[in-house]
Amino acid sequence: MSSVLYSLGRWAVSARRLVVAVWVVALVLVGGAAGLLQQGLDNEVSIPGTESQEALDRLAATFPQVSGASAQVIVVAPEGGTIDDPAVRRAIEHGVEELGDVSQVEVVTSPYDDQMAASVSDDERATLLTIQLDGDLGSITDETKDALATETTALARSLPDGAEAHLGGQLFSSKFPEMTLTEGIGLLVALVVLVLTLGSLVAAGLPLLNALLGVGASMGLLFAATALGPINSTTPMLAVMLGLAVGIDYALFIVSRHREQLGTGLSVTESVARATATAGSAVVFAGLTVMIALVGLGVAGIPFLTIMGVAAAVTVGITVLVSLTLLPALLGFAGERLRPKPSRRARRAAAAAAAAQETDDPEVTRRRAPAPAVPEARPNRFFTGWVRAVTKVPALTVVLVIAAMGALSYPALDLRLALPDAGVMEEDDPARLTYDLVSEHFGDGFNGPLIVTGSIVTSTDPLALMEQVGDEIEDLPGVADVPLATPNETADTGIIQVVPEGGPTSAETEDLVREIRGLHDHFLDEYGVDLAVTGFTAVGIDVSDKLGDALLPFALVVVGLSLILLTMVFRSIAVPIKATVGYLFSVGAAFGVVALVFEHGVFAEALNVTRTGPVISFMPIVLMGILFGLAMDYEVFLVSRMREDYVHGGSARHAITTGFQGSAKVVTAAAVIMIAVFVAFVPHGDMNLKPIALGLAVGVAVDAFVVRMVFVPAVLALLGEKAWYMPRWLDRVLPSFDVEGEGLTRELSLADWPEPGATDAVATQDLEVAGRSGAVVGPVSVRVPDGGALLVRGDATAPVSAFLLAVSGRLALTGGVAKTAGLVLPERSSSVRRRVAVVDSAAEGGQPAGAVRQALRDRPAVLVVDATETVGDLAARAELAQALATAQRDGVAVLLGSTGVAATDLAPAGTPMLDVSPGPDTTERDQQTTVTEQEVRA
Repeated sequence: MSSVLYSLGRWAVSARRLVVAVWVVALVLVGGAAGLLQQGLDNEVSIPGTESQEALDRLAATFPQVSGASAQVIVVAPEGGTIDDPAVRRAIEHGVEELGDVSQVEVVTSPYDDQMAASVSDDERATLLTIQLDGDLGSITDETKDALATETTALARSLPDGAEAHLGGQLFSSKFPEMTLTEGIGLLVALVVLVLTLGSLVAAGLPLLNALLGVGASMGLLFAATALGPINSTTPMLAVMLGLAVGIDYALFIVSRHREQLGTGLSVTESVARATATAGSAVVFAGLTVMIALVGLGVAGIPFLTIMGVAAAVTVGITVLVSLTLLPALLGFAGERLRPKPSRRARRAAAAAAAAQETDDPEVTRRRAPAPAVPEARPNRFFTGWVRAVTKVPALTVVLVIAAMGALSYPALDLRLALPDAGVMEEDDPARLTYDLVSEHFGDGFNGPLIVTGSIVTSTDPLALMEQVGDEIEDLPGVADVPLATPNETADTGIIQVVPEGGPTSAETEDLVREIRGLHDHFLDEYGVDLAVTGFTAVGIDVSDKLGDALLPFALVVVGLSLILLTMVFRSIAVPIKATVGYLFSVGAAFGVVALVFEHGVFAEALNVTRTGPVISFMPIVLMGILFGLAMDYEVFLVSRMREDYVHGGSARHAITTGFQGSAKVVTAAAVIMIAVFVAFVPHGDMNLKPIALGLAVGVAVDAFVVRMVFVPAVLALLGEKAWYMPRWLDRVLPSFDVEGEGLTRELSLADWPEPGATDAVATQDLEVAGRSGAVVGPVSVRVPDGGALLVRGDATAPVSAFLLAVSGRLALTGGVAKTAGLVLPERSSSVRRRVAVVDSAAEGGQPAGAVRQALRDRPAVLVVDATETVGDLAARAELAQALATAQRDGVAVLLGSTGVAATDLAPAGTPMLDVSPGPDTTERDQQTTVTEQEVRA
């Protein structure tokens, strides 16, 4: 990974004009596609397979008049008057007539119509006109909504003074979220933090530009994707919020590493390449974890949530791509302007050294000239004191953190989920005014009536049947009214409108829905009716229930994933467990604070929470998915530096301090930026997004400053050396993910090995490799130049194949150093495998010449032919020798392996031989010396 990213970074700098041009063209194309293809967003939420959705689908066919979307107009007579007053009645009758003529309107109830009667309040001062539309929420056009608003306004004007009319109901229960200037405050805070962290306005601007370009590209793709299917209106806002946060953070990690390396004297190109390789590897890991967690939202089996997760994951993926390609190109354009200026102390020291070396001989002066002053890498005193404080008594620190997280998480037990309705809108919104007036004059339940429906095709008296069932339901506790119980025109389906006493999102309404469903068998046995509960309110309850049921499986997937990924990264058992426990702390604290604000009203007014109560149903699962990736992000950047210092010879305790000093500043800046971006979406944000944004802000704050910077160092200090323990069998099984760039560091250190400008096809030093039988070859030091040849033989106990497969990149080394085709093993094993062809003579039935010729068509750098002792036929050996000679003429290096007699007849005379048989009197050192002294060359 780090090697590929290193090459990518160097290429992006050298081809920076091309990279920028490609991204500009890409932005123009996706922007044009969005403008041409986008079909708009919708607010409809449905879950296939639930009782409410299936019943709604059946009603669409059997009773379309009540299956579509609906709206409400509440008319309130003047104080002291009633709706029967002549002036009020004339206005309402005319208004009902005009509303009924609006396109897509199926029917409008009227308080003066016996067949389609509208609800009237007990004091007869208010009436609730129900507008039934032809189509679901997604199919109702903006023109229809505007026409309904216009006619309602006309109705309000025609009413006597003191009367009022307002439009609301299901159709207007949610609105599309919009970006405001408040969200821009988060970007300003991010800019300030970046300037303070990076010390340069140019450097600070690059992460912001990186994030904005990534978000712009992803938004273009998202709106273009609306041509393929409906996308929920909350999806773009969630993607923007997440894209801005991770885009700035990912770029910050790369830019800060680049400036740190420039400060040590690296050239711009080399520094960009190394920053892309090291910090970029961690960015890839962090981005992948976020994307996997977001795509994992599909575990819930809810289409709109799956689309939301995929859209957000695509945004993160594009942000990662921008960070690894466009950002290095921009760093190349910035050039020397990002190099930190040396401190006064460093400049004075350099000047003093130059003065001390002054001489009359200009040549001597030139040779003695000191290197340019570079900034001093001094530990930050604040973070040094921090880490020492939290690790001084680690057991006490751990106990305090657990107690604090438990207290902060406790309110989460009261967290309730529901789909928001018009009651959470701004108080001056027409739909909110309608909602409040309905609650005042009719009761909360009229804002979310239930529909109970079932087939009555076997009934001989459908009217009486529906009346009997309606009366029985009306007697249930929690039912305020049953205004309608009727069959459809064909008398095969009946509906009962049930008005609960509680509001649409109340616990009482949820209990009523469950009670009616619990009486399913009773109504089936008593009346022969297979009843189902549906309607907007019931759909919302089913959505919440299904999301709640999916929360535990999703949590198990996320927790399991974090354990596996972190074990791969840190090669430890304790570190992943500690990290996962810390993640759960962060999630619990986020849920607890959200419950405090939205359920208990703590700071609700300050945060512009328009009504306390349940939060949107998908908040927990979305928050867990996003926070998982961000938590792993901080874990990797903080703990990887500690592991790097420990692996390079430091003590476990000392590595905590040095690693913390090296990464805490950047992690702090990244967390502050994340918090600022998320908090900016809270005050005037959409009520669907508000609890998610608040939860993420709290989760990031707790995860960065409490879990990763307090709990993690304390646990590592408590465990000491045991923190980095990894069973050997598990280490062999799990693949390695090099986020610290150790592989790249090793490659760079071996760039001039075995000697500057060497063109060896194969070079090894003290190489050791174990065969399947457990026998070990080595240590072996050997060099085979390009186009050269080497005979490798061994006895029955020597794993000749193991050596050949090792230098071919197909078997892991157990020790030593090896390069094949100029590529370091095992770091570049995949690239080596593409450049080395391997032919097993035994597998070819002792006739390998054809396979060799086939392999040479791919123009390998090295050809390995193993088990040549199985080629017993003289003609076959002659044919093979001819093919090998052709390979060498084409510059291909040839390695021939055999057990027993060396294949001297297959290679040119004088080809050196490597005997990997230890022999009865031959030690490993003897074997190494013998091979080295042969000086295997062309």
